[in-house]
Amino acid sequence: AERIPEAEAVLDLLEKCPEHQKKGGFPVIVFEGLDATGKTTVTQAVKDTLNGVLLRSPPACISQWRTVFDDEQTPIKRAFYAAGNYILASEIAKASTQAPVIIDRYWHSTAAYTIATETSGKVQDLPPAQDEVYQWPEDLLKPDLVLLLTVDPEERVRRLQHRGLEKTKEEAELEANSLFRQRVEESYRRMVNPACQEVDASPSKEEVLKTVLQLIKKHCA
Repeated sequence: AERIPEAEAVLDLLEKCPEHQKKGGFPVIVFEGLDATGKTTVTQAVKDTLNGVLLRSPPACISQWRTVFDDEQTPIKRAFYAAGNYILASEIAKASTQAPVIIDRYWHSTAAYTIATETSGKVQDLPPAQDEVYQWPEDLLKPDLVLLLTVDPEERVRRLQHRGLEKTKEEAELEANSLFRQRVEESYRRMVNPACQEVDASPSKEEVLKTVLQLIKKHCA
């Protein structure tokens, strides 16, 4: 915090968050996945269909400092994203008393990218499937459902090129290093309590939305 003024602001926000956030009566649904798997489109469509609230990680109150922390050393960068999840939890707790809450990335993203970064080599080199790194933190508000959107690598690259957006460092790494991408996706699949429900996001937007709404109906009735 002495070196990075923004860190002090993040810590201040974190301290104001009550511990052990409790969810309201409405469902909390998280969407995970690599960039260009359709999260933005699907989360917006689900929000509109369910008349819900859309939140993102890191939350809006700290996302303007993302570039500052992305340029920092890995432990500081990871701490920023981890803190962001706890700040987001207080927003989820509040919003879920009023309406269904749709979230674009949450804890599973932070964990999957960290595990994939800290491990080198192939999928077999990841921590074993039962390792505690795949467990949801006990003191973090838990969603009702986590949906992992996946598309095949070629389709994802095609979508990224079509969007023509500037790549994040992690996105450049995903593109350059297929082993890293495989480690991220496998880490997502190994998450437990709650586990990710995988959704093939390759079909049309309408078909993907239909599948997603069926899963929400089944798990959050």
